[in-house]
Amino acid sequence: MTNQDLFRFISKHKLGVLATISPSGEAQAAVVGIAVTSDLELVFDTVKTSRKYQNLIANSQIAFVIGGEEEITVQYEGEADELRSAEDEKYFDTYFEKWPECREHLKWPAIVHFKARPKWIRYSDFNKDSFEISELKF
Repeated sequence: MTNQDLFRFISKHKLGVLATISPSGEAQAAVVGIAVTSDLELVFDTVKTSRKYQNLIANSQIAFVIGGEEEITVQYEGEADELRSAEDEKYFDTYFEKWPECREHLKWPAIVHFKARPKWIRYSDFNKDSFEISELKF
């Protein structure tokens, strides 16, 4: 499994399950719209009033599960940062290419965007006669 193979797989999906840790240490999960860069960074949005936003500000460690159809998934662990500067424009481009209708969300007063950088990814395909599991560390 190469980075390009992972990019192609993740690119086929518009949603992922994001797991964060609350300030009190509880695991919390939410479905979010995602886009992926060629460096396997994930881009997603949320609002400042959400639990996930508060969690990400307190602790940037995240995990995602992407896929699930046909018993093929990507487990993704890393760190997320809020997009804030002009240098982050490429991430907005990536996100809005996948989610053009979400440009309207920029009018929302509490909308924010994040990018996640991978530390560990596992691709699992249990749909084959001999299953495939590949792990990458970054």
